[in-house]
Order: sequence, then structure tokens, then C-alpha cells
Amino acid sequence: MRVQRYNSRLSFRNRRRRKTGCLPSAILLGILVGVGMLSWNWLQTRLANGLAAPPGGSTINDRLAAALQAFNRGDLDSAVQISRDILSEEPDQPEAVVLLARALIYRSYSDYNRAVDRQSALELTSEVVTRVSGNPDLLAVHAFALTAGGNPAAAAEVAQRALDIDPDHALARTAMSLAYGSVGSFEIAMRESQRAVEGRGWAVDALRAAALSYSNVADYQTAIDTVDRAIQLNPRLLPLYFEKALFALQLGNADMATQAYYQVLTFDGDNVKARFRLCELSSTMREREAALHYCQEVTQLAPSWPDGWYQLGREYFLQGNFAAARDSLHRCSTLQVIQGVPVSERRFECWYLQGQAAEILGDCRTLLTTYNEFRAMTADESVRQTWTYPPEGPPGCAPAN
Repeated sequence: MRVQRYNSRLSFRNRRRRKTGCLPSAILLGILVGVGMLSWNWLQTRLANGLAAPPGGSTINDRLAAALQAFNRGDLDSAVQISRDILSEEPDQPEAVVLLARALIYRSYSDYNRAVDRQSALELTSEVVTRVSGNPDLLAVHAFALTAGGNPAAAAEVAQRALDIDPDHALARTAMSLAYGSVGSFEIAMRESQRAVEGRGWAVDALRAAALSYSNVADYQTAIDTVDRAIQLNPRLLPLYFEKALFALQLGNADMATQAYYQVLTFDGDNVKARFRLCELSSTMREREAALHYCQEVTQLAPSWPDGWYQLGREYFLQGNFAAARDSLHRCSTLQVIQGVPVSERRFECWYLQGQAAEILGDCRTLLTTYNEFRAMTADESVRQTWTYPPEGPPGCAPAN
């Protein structure tokens, strides 16, 4: 079965009206369906809020149970809020610290603008382990936060401290696996992830680490099967779908990846990251209309995100709409400057493709401005990208100096 990334019922695009001889009935049916959907969404929201918010005066154990229930149904926002409320009363409550850190880390992978959550998780665990010593759960979640924060050496050291106390601690094994996997020690990572899966508790975390370990050794089908087991345990944990899509793409299974991204949009209709991935995938599959559709939605939902404008501008460029490409790429370059993105981290394609589009259009003013801005940025920086015209400037335009 082949999934159409644009025409599927899950594409979240307004479907074309079809001519019908029963217009009043069609309108009535549409109204009924719309009211039904709104009512269902309202009911889901009220039900979720009711489950997430324990009654006033409830004990810490009651609130911990509510936070865990929220996490287990993928409601990370509620899990974060309830855990923070508990920690405002008891700053070193171990279960709340562990749950809050895990919820923040998983939420950080759920959309494009959540990276700050990983830093928040690391700050939380770093502070707590300095005050509380000898707790394997706190050490394990600190190691987990260190791996998410990009510090595998420290993560492995802290995870080992937890394992010295409890050799069967599954979350510590999970953190150890992720740490070794991030530095290319794939065999050790695989061994540790398998021991984590066999351990007590933390099943979702352990299965995710095992899936990543299988992916590291190019066993993508087993990675998919393993992450599916994690999804069965927590069907609304969005990062699992992004990882499943990545594994599927390694096998060339664009349909499975598409379905995974649609599943994210089913749970989070405004998710920008899923639309961005659909834009990239549609562009790769040369489904130009679908790619443009998703890229435009990305820029509508996240107008201050430079990467969205780059992808939209690139798609316009590939389709030969050079004026739209120039304008979109200009938004990309301008946003990076305004937001103070370090020169070494900027996406220079926004300048280069913008200049190419301007050159094709014969727009010398934009070309010269863009080219000079690029040269000024890179004059004192060591960057891999180069863009050079002859001393007299771009052909057909006035000198660049």
C-alpha cells in the first residue's frame, strides 16, 4: 500500500469540494460533523484536565500518581506541571525529580522549539544530586539528563555510580547505553540496552535505548519492531514516532515514515516538527505540491523559525519560483541575524541560494547586498562554506566592493 503524503485523509488539508445535487444535505452533514468533532475535542480536553489535575488538598502521593498517569498517556505538559508543583513544596522529592526530568527530556524532542527543556532537566538533576547522595534513581536520571545534554563521558560515570548501588537499575543501564552509543561504542551500547530491557521498570526508556542501539548497527527493522513495543506502552509519546520515522526512512519506507508523522499530528495538530519532516520527505519524493503545502504551514505556525523559511525557499527554488525563493530565503537570513545566531551555526544556504535566485532574476541589488553581507560575516570567521565571485563582482552587476 502506498500512502499519498498530500491526498491522504490524514494530510490535514482542506479537501476539495465535489459537486453534488444534494447541497442542503451536504451542508447539514458538514455542520453535524463539525459540531461532533468540536464536542469530542472539548470532551477530551476536559477529561484530560480532570485526570491530570488532582483535587485540592490531595497528598503528594496522590499528585505523584496523577503526574505518572499523565506521563503514561503522553500528556507531558501536565506531568511537568504537577511534578513542579510537588517540588515547590519538597524540592528533593525523588519520584517527582525523576518524573520531571524524564518528562522534560521527552518533551524536548517533541517539537522544534523544545531544546531548552533538556537544559532545564540537566539543571534540575545537577542541583538535586549535589544535595542528595546515594540515591540510585536520582543518579540514574541525572545520567539520563547528561546524555540528552550531550555529555556522554560524565553520563557514563554517573550511571556507573548508580549501578554500583543497584546493578539491575534499568534507567542507569539505559543512560549507559545512550552514552556509549553517542560515542560510537555500539556493541557496548547494545549490551547495556538489552540488560536495561531485561531489568526492572523503566520499560519505555529501555526499549527506546534498545531501538537506538539497533539503529546504530543498521538493524533498522529490529529498531522499528523495538520502538513499536515502546509505543504500545505509551502510544502518545511523540518522540517515539519521530524515531520510528527515522528508522523507516533508513529502509526506504517512506509510507511508514509518513504514517508516523501523521500519527504525531493526530495527537498534536499544531506540531511544527512533524510538518517540517513531511515537507522534507515530500521534497525528497518530488511531491512538489505536498512539499510546498507543508513548508507553508511550517512558516505560518512558526514564523520566527529560520529553518522553516529555508526549507520553503529551497522548495520554491527547486520549483523554479525564484522570486518567492529569494523572498523566503531573505526571511531565513534576516531572522538568523536578528536572533543573534553565532556565525559558525548559521545556515549559509539562506544567503547563497538567495543570491542565486536573485542572479537568475537579474536582481543585482539583492544579489550584491546578499553577497556583501555573506563576505562580511565570514571575513573573520572560519567556516566551511565558500561563495566567491571575481574581483569585479557578479557577472552583469556592478562591482561588489
